Amino acid sequence: MNDPETRLTAIVRADPGLMHVLTTVRGLGLNDWRVFSGAVYQSVWNAVTGRPAGYGVRDYDLGYFDPDVSWEAEDAVIKCVAAAFEPPFRDMVEVRNQARVHLWFEGKFGEPYEALTGTDEALARFVAPAFAVGVRLEADDTISVAAPFGLEDVFSLTIRPNPQRPLAKGWGKAVANATARWPELRVVE
Repeated sequence: MNDPETRLTAIVRADPGLMHVLTTVRGLGLNDWRVFSGAVYQSVWNAVTGRPAGYGVRDYDLGYFDPDVSWEAEDAVIKCVAAAFEPPFRDMVEVRNQARVHLWFEGKFGEPYEALTGTDEALARFVAPAFAVGVRLEADDTISVAAPFGLEDVFSLTIRPNPQRPLAKGWGKAVANATARWPELRVVE
């Protein structure tokens, strides 16, 4: 199992929490959705370091793309997703319409953010290549993977800044949070 995508798929399938989220969300019919970021790369880090599935996972980031950028439309999806889960997942699945991110990102993070045209496009803007991994459980039960920078960093436990954007204002905090839970990580500044 040397192919990184095959290895990632096996790790995702072996993580009961992540599979529960993927299976549940698949049934909701969201447009252009993906579970990405922490729940995915942390699942890999747990497998690589011998930690149990779910260790360190604080939430499941769920992105979808709806051209209706009204808060009311996004709020309706947030409520629909919450209703699909029982606790603790109800409070752990964080839903964001990727078509709306440019409306609030700069105010929250102090950086400009151009409008996106699809969910996978967001991954190329994440603070680190290791974080830029998303998965979706398809109708035929395959797991599709989106990783614009590849999977080398996530499997080698390497965190480095995204080479396609300025260093994120929250870089230090992101690195500190990750290395506190996975001290094996290698940080490349």
